[in-house]
Amino acid sequence: MKSNRTMTREKAMTVLYQIFLYNKNKIKYNISEVTDEILEYTDLEERKKIDISFLNSLVSGVIDNMEDIDAYIGKYMTNWKIERLGLTDQAIIRMAVYELIYTDTPDLVCINEAIELSKKYSDEKVEKMINGVLDKIYHEREDNE
Repeated sequence: MKSNRTMTREKAMTVLYQIFLYNKNKIKYNISEVTDEILEYTDLEERKKIDISFLNSLVSGVIDNMEDIDAYIGKYMTNWKIERLGLTDQAIIRMAVYELIYTDTPDLVCINEAIELSKKYSDEKVEKMINGVLDKIYHEREDNE
């Protein structure tokens, strides 16, 4: 059974995907309305297990810090560009980097959760790239402490 945080991260990924799609198509949106819409189509039992506060903090954290997050990602991507990734892949890596840099979630939890999402939603090449970028950020942070 998935943990509440794992389920919440998956919903946050879905909300971010939708927001990135709106941005790509220059459609105006309200973050809370997008979140409500995604949750509306979520099974009631699953919805009860989602940590709404954590969901909102992940989504708004990624959106509010996207420029810095993308700079971090770009620093460690080799032969990849964030904008060339699929929107789901962008959501996964940005959310993981946000958690690594801006939250007190243990680094290995951030990385493992992102890897699990990428195994489920990305192809193997993207999964390896996400793992590599997160590993480099993790080691840079370890070296600086």
